[in-house]
Amino acid sequence: MSARRPVRALSAFFTDLDRQLSVERGPDGHPSRSDFRTYDLPAVIDEFATGWEALPQLIPGRPEYRVLVTAGRLVAMISVVGQLTADGAVELVEVELDLGDEV
Repeated sequence: MSARRPVRALSAFFTDLDRQLSVERGPDGHPSRSDFRTYDLPAVIDEFATGWEALPQLIPGRPEYRVLVTAGRLVAMISVVGQLTADGAVELVEVELDLGDEV
């Protein structure tokens, strides 16, 4: 197992999250922003922290950008883009959620 990398989310990540989830749980069953941060975000952070090398490159030939696509506990699918920084940390720069309500 590789060393655990520090992971930090940029403000753009939280802007994406705020665009997709409400402050309160939705009557349609959608989680709140706080629900996502509590139940789904820790697993995303852990995957970037411990599994960076195994994640696919977002752009072929640009290994400093990786993408994680995974099922969430509260949302159907999560796609997160991470960027490796000069200090070895991973910055989460973008998140897209599939809330599972499209037919």
